[in-house]
Amino acid sequence: MRAIRRTGHKALAIALCGITVPFVLGIGTSFALRATVSKGAEPVSFLVFMGVALSITAFPVLARILAELKLLTTDVGRIAMSAAAVNDVAAWILLALAIAISGSNGSPFVPLWVLLSGVAFVIFAVFAIRPLLVAMANRSPEGEPVKEVYICITLTLVLACSFVTDTIGIHALFGAFVIGTIMPKEGSFSVVMIEKIEDLVSGLFLPLFFVSSGLKTNVATISGGLSWAMLVLVIFNACFGKIVGTIVVSLTCKVPSQEAVALGFLMNTKGLVELIVLNIGKDRKVLNDQAFAICVLMALFTTFITTPIVMAVYKPARRGAPYKHRTIQRRDPDTELRMLACFHTTRNIPTLINLIESSRGIRKRGKLCIYAMHLMELSERSSAITMVHKARKNGMPFWNKKPDDKDQMIIAFQAYEKLRSVNVRPMTAISALNSIHEDICTSAHQKRAAMIILPFHKHQRVDGSMESLGHSLHVMNQLVLSHAPCSVGILVDRGLGGTSQVQASDVSYKVVVPFFGGRDDREALCYGMRMAEHPGILLNVVKFVPPPGASLAFGAKLVGMSSNKDKKAMEVVGGSYYDDKQQDDQLWSEFLSACNNNQESMKYEQKLVASKGDIEAALKEMNRSNLILVGRMPSVGPLVSRSDCPELGPVGSYMASSDFSTVTSVMVIQQYNPSTDIHPLVMEEFDYPDKLEPNAPRS
Repeated sequence: MRAIRRTGHKALAIALCGITVPFVLGIGTSFALRATVSKGAEPVSFLVFMGVALSITAFPVLARILAELKLLTTDVGRIAMSAAAVNDVAAWILLALAIAISGSNGSPFVPLWVLLSGVAFVIFAVFAIRPLLVAMANRSPEGEPVKEVYICITLTLVLACSFVTDTIGIHALFGAFVIGTIMPKEGSFSVVMIEKIEDLVSGLFLPLFFVSSGLKTNVATISGGLSWAMLVLVIFNACFGKIVGTIVVSLTCKVPSQEAVALGFLMNTKGLVELIVLNIGKDRKVLNDQAFAICVLMALFTTFITTPIVMAVYKPARRGAPYKHRTIQRRDPDTELRMLACFHTTRNIPTLINLIESSRGIRKRGKLCIYAMHLMELSERSSAITMVHKARKNGMPFWNKKPDDKDQMIIAFQAYEKLRSVNVRPMTAISALNSIHEDICTSAHQKRAAMIILPFHKHQRVDGSMESLGHSLHVMNQLVLSHAPCSVGILVDRGLGGTSQVQASDVSYKVVVPFFGGRDDREALCYGMRMAEHPGILLNVVKFVPPPGASLAFGAKLVGMSSNKDKKAMEVVGGSYYDDKQQDDQLWSEFLSACNNNQESMKYEQKLVASKGDIEAALKEMNRSNLILVGRMPSVGPLVSRSDCPELGPVGSYMASSDFSTVTSVMVIQQYNPSTDIHPLVMEEFDYPDKLEPNAPRS
């Protein structure tokens, strides 16, 4: 209700017009229906029910659609949600009015008595029941379990108020809705209530309600040209009233035309509340079988068209300011290094923190800034929507750390940040797994990250074999590799530093970089050189050299193992090969000079390899180290004939197999390549306002 009170003029105007125009058209439609398919219907009740049926916007269904389309926290999403909330409350009031009129049996005083009793009940609920709910909410501190007696009292109040409104003559649903409205939304009390009842309600009661609605719907009653004409008329009036009315008011309020069209179709969403209205109308004998079937088909049609049409007419381009440092390899190594580290579960956290500790460097270099992003799937549960509501207001479905955050994953990073001179900013992305890569890439761009670290889609079991965590995570990694605005590292976790966070003084890792040459290998070497600044890290670089006149492909065809065949293909022909060779030699000479200055923590060796078998044997020697940094696409022939993860490249896919090692973690690194970034998810604008946090250092 507080959000409704804060509703802006735009949303209020859209909501009022979105109710008024369809309501008037609904009244007009009711005359046509009464003259044809509902001849014996009581005029006033039928008129109000048809008006309500056409003017409703389904708030819960709209919230789900907006969350799935990633529009919930955009301007369009906020206007739509505010307008739908106003519409929802108005629809319940109109429904109460319709029920009161339909039960009058001819006496004009009965509806008046029902309405006055309903108003008295709402006042009683606000001033008598709400203080009780607030008191229970205040005694349920966040992070502690809510007492069972509070839950029992609340559910008893819901049933009691439903009984009261049913006795008054308004529907039982109205009492339950009022209790839900006055429930305090701050704190954990309302969240716990949702979690307690949502599985039972959405898993059992809701499907049963839809089944009963389906059983009451007899489509066979719509027979003959006149009935079908009435169906077309009802659908046309419902869509025309909502869509055109919303578009006209939106354009009047200076909403851009594309957003106005999207708003029109979003506000046309029908759903659960619509079915409730129609069921009550049928139970009260206001709607006959034919009118009920026509209205149900109208509700289904208007809801089905929403998502595809909104996706077609409105896909907001993410915008951001361009930035320079998109790779770890850079001219000025003393600039701040920003990384976006993603994780799914607590299992990823110890390795991630140990990796961050190894990456921080301890010389007087630029600081390390880590954005730790918890990837969560947008589930079918209604509580997922309340989680997305916590999103920051920048069009992205995640929220930053809060002072009172009790998330154990975030606490782990906050504890590490206090111990080290590393900025760790926890954040959460809640999205469908088939599109969560958009959130990762746009976040990386917005936070100006130089590297995205992703967990591999498999984890190591106790017996050493690799077990897949799901195809959708595999696809997510492939899509991030295709669309990332910076370098990407896929971490094959085999317990770097054990299963717990290691103290800085205890860090003692052997990091190996197999160097074949190429853009990705150069990035891996630069990351290794950054790691070698930590006193507990010993870096060993193995440079593979082919015999004179040969290449490391050894006659094999160099395939651009790409996650998206249209966008990223590796070319090792003509000038690009020689450019790479020149850059490889330049970086190698830089590494050798660094190696001479720091012989305790950096070592290197050159291996002459004459065949693919020699490469495999040399790589096998590395399988007792703690971490291997390898380029995704070196100029090497594939080391395995078949792989279920070709996106890791010829060497990475070999190292990710359980045959290679059970103790060595592997990070497969792809360097950002501007020439393959053809379809960026973020449109860069030089005059775009900088949206970094006020206290965040700039790169």
